[in-house]
Amino acid sequence: MASLLEWANLERGKPDSAVLPFAPAPRETLQGYVYERVRDLILTGDIAPGQSVTINSLAAAFAVSHMPVREALRRLVAERALTVISGRSVGLPALSVERLEDLRRVRVEVEGIATEWAAKRLSDADHEGLAALVGNMNRAVADNDVKGYLHANRDFHFAIYRAASSDTLLSIIESLWLQISPYFNLLHASGDYQRANREHGTIAAALARGNAKAARAALVADINGAAETLRAILTARATDEERAGVSAAR
Repeated sequence: MASLLEWANLERGKPDSAVLPFAPAPRETLQGYVYERVRDLILTGDIAPGQSVTINSLAAAFAVSHMPVREALRRLVAERALTVISGRSVGLPALSVERLEDLRRVRVEVEGIATEWAAKRLSDADHEGLAALVGNMNRAVADNDVKGYLHANRDFHFAIYRAASSDTLLSIIESLWLQISPYFNLLHASGDYQRANREHGTIAAALARGNAKAARAALVADINGAAETLRAILTARATDEERAGVSAAR
């Protein structure tokens, strides 16, 4: 057994240990839980454009104190997923045509790569799951079930992206979806869900054949189609607001 002197000599030869900023485990766990739950609400479109949520309502919904809610919302504001509306409420940041175009360009590249990578890794069970989700979205369209469609849409895309087996790529895609996916709510009235799900069917079929290029092309068409529809909606809204401003000024 090493003597105390030998242990001391060994310790002197080691590099200095980092002093890590540990926080109490329960608080961190609680903040992480709230962060993940609010992030899921954003990703699945449960927080829609024009809606706001308060610290009080979230604390009550999750049965927690205000502190972990504030910390979780601070993270999401820093990630540009939410913006502060007042001292105690947050909502979705406004989406400009310029920001929409920037997100579209990046999504096409990043999500396209993930789809190609996933084509070689999806199992038979994965393919069955994707086909089932396409069916769920078709039923949601027929039933006019916006939330059901948005939930299945998110599950469909992320089943593919997770199959790419890249945590780094998945993290980037999640960040992009935090900024754009709530605005998929606006596509319902335009009839875009039907168009999008035709592309989903094409993606699923191409992946089932192992055709990575065709799957990526359909994915790109899906992203571009949604962006084109959103651009038209945003442009029309801006025009209406400008006309309303002119009328108010008269």
